[in-house]
Amino acid sequence: MRDNKAIANAPEAPEFEEKVVTIKRVVKVVKGGRNSRFSALVVVGNGKGRVGAGIGKSIEIPEAIRKAKEDAMKHLISIPVDETESIPHDTTGRYCGASVLLKRAPEGTGVIAGGPARSVCELAGIKNIRTKSLGSNNKQNVVLATLEALKQLKTPEEVARLRGKSVEEIMA
Repeated sequence: MRDNKAIANAPEAPEFEEKVVTIKRVVKVVKGGRNSRFSALVVVGNGKGRVGAGIGKSIEIPEAIRKAKEDAMKHLISIPVDETESIPHDTTGRYCGASVLLKRAPEGTGVIAGGPARSVCELAGIKNIRTKSLGSNNKQNVVLATLEALKQLKTPEEVARLRGKSVEEIMA
C-alpha cells in the first residue's frame, strides 16, 4: 500500500533522467567488528528546468541508488532558462567548503563544467554555461553548492516586480 501511495504522489517518473554522481563505501566500526554500507549520490532532472539531488545509503548498491533517486525526487527545484538555453544572470552558490560560480554563456558555448556541476547543469536543461568550482572538490558538496546557486536565479520579470519597475528599466 505504501509503495502505491509514494508512486501516486511522485512527479512523472518516466520524463526524469537520473545520473549517479558517486558511490562510496562507508564503514562504521562497532563492538562486533565493522559494518559496511554503500552511499550513493544521484542527480535527477527532466532537461526542462527541473533538477534535484539526493543521497541514499544501504547495504547493497542498487538499493542505495534507488533510495537516493527517491530523495532527489523529493528535493526538486525549478530554474529559469533564457532563450539561449543559459541562465539569466551570473551567480555563486556555497555549501559547506565548496563554492561554485555559474556564469552566463552565449549560444554555442556548451557546458563548460567539472564532473559534479556538469551533471546538474545537463540534467537541468542548461546547454550554454561556464562554471568554476572553488574551494572543496568533494563531489557531494559541489553538487549541493551548484543547486544552491541555481536556487538563487531570478528571471528579469521577477526582479522587475520586486523592484516595482518595468522589465525595460531593469534590462537597460
